[in-house]
Amino acid sequence: MSEIVQNFRAGSRMISRRMMLSGLVALPLASLALAGLPRSAMAGEVYTGTFSSTAINGTDPVAYFTEGRPVEGSSDFESEWNGATWLFASAENKAKFDADPEKYAPQYGGYCAWAVSQGYTASTVPGAWAIVDGKLYLNYSKGVQKRWETDIPDHIATGDQNWPGIKAGL
Repeated sequence: MSEIVQNFRAGSRMISRRMMLSGLVALPLASLALAGLPRSAMAGEVYTGTFSSTAINGTDPVAYFTEGRPVEGSSDFESEWNGATWLFASAENKAKFDADPEKYAPQYGGYCAWAVSQGYTASTVPGAWAIVDGKLYLNYSKGVQKRWETDIPDHIATGDQNWPGIKAGL
């Protein structure tokens, strides 16, 4: 125990092999890493961020279709779907989503459409979005979205092929 205190007091970021093997560090860190995570963040089916269970950063998915822009949702209007909490700007938008969530939910579980087309996942921001053939796609950033827009049909086709394998690995 004194080794842990000494390392802590010295400001050491190194964890010795002996400490790790003793379980004094490994089990508490593992517990902390998993205990606070909601099931959806661990399962990965819908992108929610590491310490959240809220989909698409709390943005109302229906508003992309009805208002043509990202609109912040409210916890006054929320639904649980596909392992995540979805927030809406109004009761009307919540009702539309509840009636047909697959129509409004972003493709690839809200992970970056460009990244999925490249064979991996990445987070997204609400402002980098597009509706293509009635489906919502999100991207990591506006810069990444510009890359995705260079050949949207090909990126969607490749993303659609990649997504089942990526999803299975989450």
